Parts: sequence; structure tokens; C-alpha cells
Amino acid sequence: MGLSESEDPIELIRQGGTDPHVLGRIWDHYRDRLRRVVRLRLDRRLQGRLDSDDVLQEAFLDFRARAVEYAQKPDMPFFLWLRFLTGQRLQLVHRQHLGTQMRDAGREVSLYRGAMPQATSVSLAAQLLGRFTSVTQAVHRAEMQVLLQEAVNALDPIDREILALRHFEELSNDETAQVLDLKPSAVSNRHVRALKRLRDVLKSTPGFFDQDRK
Repeated sequence: MGLSESEDPIELIRQGGTDPHVLGRIWDHYRDRLRRVVRLRLDRRLQGRLDSDDVLQEAFLDFRARAVEYAQKPDMPFFLWLRFLTGQRLQLVHRQHLGTQMRDAGREVSLYRGAMPQATSVSLAAQLLGRFTSVTQAVHRAEMQVLLQEAVNALDPIDREILALRHFEELSNDETAQVLDLKPSAVSNRHVRALKRLRDVLKSTPGFFDQDRK
């Protein structure tokens, strides 16, 4: 059972402390959103060996151990804190399983309070594909995804992260700004510019955009 709209997770932690039922309810309420974060950022070399629930199980233990301390002095919005814990756990999982293979700096993007594995272009392209195409264009969907993936890879890393945070993790513009330690106006401008750049790159592809869809 998740939380009702009137329930404040921070206040619930303050009242319930380490009560496993309370912490379990809170975690379950946000589990699906956190699962999207892990699916987007889990290294493809680990797919088949690990799944998002393996990472979330470890992240829940971190949440349970640190919840009371956080609730005493919350220094970021609650979901962003859960996302931060999950990102830290994902980093550890990558290092445990991939070791020195994770030393490629291109696989991480520097964010507020640390680093997190980059959104995979494969996952992000798949997410954005639905924004640009209609169901009736599915015949060429695989080819379109490859083209979109290449276009995503050509973006500035921060612009790529903005797209990932807004369209895959479904963060608000203000939440995205806080995660990236940018001004909301800068995030908004970069978001619009990144989408335009993708459209400019891909507009020459027949059938890519659903402008003719009625």
C-alpha cells in the first residue's frame, strides 16, 4: 500500500522512526519511479546478470539505515534524496561487477552531490521515439531508433541528461535544475534547444515525424 496524497513521507518518518512497515510503505510508493531510474542507467553489460529490483533491494537498505537522519534535517526534496541514494547504490553495483571497466569517465556525468551513470542512449532513444513517431510508423521503428540513438549521442552530455530526466525519469523542470545544479531557466532553454536539435537532425528521415497523423 502506497501513500495517500495527504501523507508527508518526511513527517511519517519523524513519527514512525525505523518502523519497517512505515518505511516499507514509503519505499513502495516511489518504487516504480526509482525502477525507471535504474533501468535507464544500468550498464547494458550487466543486463541479464542483474535487474533493477536487485539494485532497488540494496538501495532500500540504504534508505532504511539513513531515513531518520535525513528526516531530522532534510537538505533536498524527498524524491530527489531517494533518487540520490539509488544512484549511489547503482554506482557501487557497477564498480563491484565491472571494476576497472568503469574507469571510462564518459560513462558518468557530474551532477550535484556527485556522479551518476549516464542515461544509456538506447533507453533514451526508445523513450523519445514515442514522442516523435506514431504507432502506424512501426514498420521502420528499429531503423528510426538507431538514427535517434546516434542523434542523442551527438548531444552535449548535460543536454542528454536533461532529456533523460524530463522524459524518462519524469522530473519537473525545477527538479531537473536541482539535480544538475543549474538555474531552472537554463534547464528550460537547454531542453527546448535539445529537442529542436534532434528534430533538425532527423527531419530529413522520411516518416520520422508524425506530422501527417490525423
